[in-house]
Amino acid sequence: MINPYLQHKSKLFLYTLLSIVLTSCMSEKTEFSTVLDKPIPLSNFSLIANNGSIFNTESLREKWSLLFFGYTHCPDVCPLTLHQLSQANKELKSSIEHLPNIIMISVDPDRDTTEILDKYVTSFAGNVIGASGSIAEIKKLTGQLGIFFEAHKNEGENYSVSHSAAVILINKEAEFHAIFSAPHNTDHFIKDLPKIL
Repeated sequence: MINPYLQHKSKLFLYTLLSIVLTSCMSEKTEFSTVLDKPIPLSNFSLIANNGSIFNTESLREKWSLLFFGYTHCPDVCPLTLHQLSQANKELKSSIEHLPNIIMISVDPDRDTTEILDKYVTSFAGNVIGASGSIAEIKKLTGQLGIFFEAHKNEGENYSVSHSAAVILINKEAEFHAIFSAPHNTDHFIKDLPKIL
């Protein structure tokens, strides 16, 4: 016959051990990103994707997405960031079953037509998606995510566009879930994304 006292002690030990394991799993901290305590649902917006389809809140559902705001004439930060995100997805392919979408939202719609945007994003590995639209619709999205942008059209035809360089992680429910602040590094995405996803 099993001693009731020992049986109780055994159960207590197992519960304590399980609690320690669960706590250690839950306390795995991200190093290079900030995860929101409570994800923020996105209000709707309407843009056009590089393939000509409508891109809105529904387009972000059912799959994680990494959003970056930039423009095709950007000389450095934009192509570098998209390359880093593509490389991170390539490295994570064997460890993450469903890789996040990489999406560049152009904040320069006057120059970035659907055709130009399509040519630009398809030049990167990893199936990068592009989208843009009217300034009003872009601001519906950037305003919810704390993204700043301003075109300096006084510079002439080859004007620059100042913009936030953060990468925003959107979860499967189309909610603002986490943010990677600049400067970026491929390893930052490789190390933090598996912890979040």
